[in-house]
Amino acid sequence: MLTGKEKRFLRSLANTMEPIVQVGKAGVNESVLFSLQEALQARELVKVRVLKNCLDEVQDVAQELALESQSELVQTIGRNVLLYRPNPEKPVIELPTK
Repeated sequence: MLTGKEKRFLRSLANTMEPIVQVGKAGVNESVLFSLQEALQARELVKVRVLKNCLDEVQDVAQELALESQSELVQTIGRNVLLYRPNPEKPVIELPTK
């Protein structure tokens, strides 16, 4: 579970990021989850865009993505979702200490 300070730090890092993964008409499927897993492994912090043609609610998609990828939901703004999962072998992002 991330603290408020850690979430604030991650949101500041994601401010200039572009969405890497997109959830479209098919919703959360295997290919989306595979892309998300690969991106989380490489970057740890991933911005996901839920396209307008997705039939599911953005909050539902965000919760499902976080659950399926074993990541932390940092933020949901509009149709963008921010997910974080630390890489145990090669950490890229160093969170601020408490």
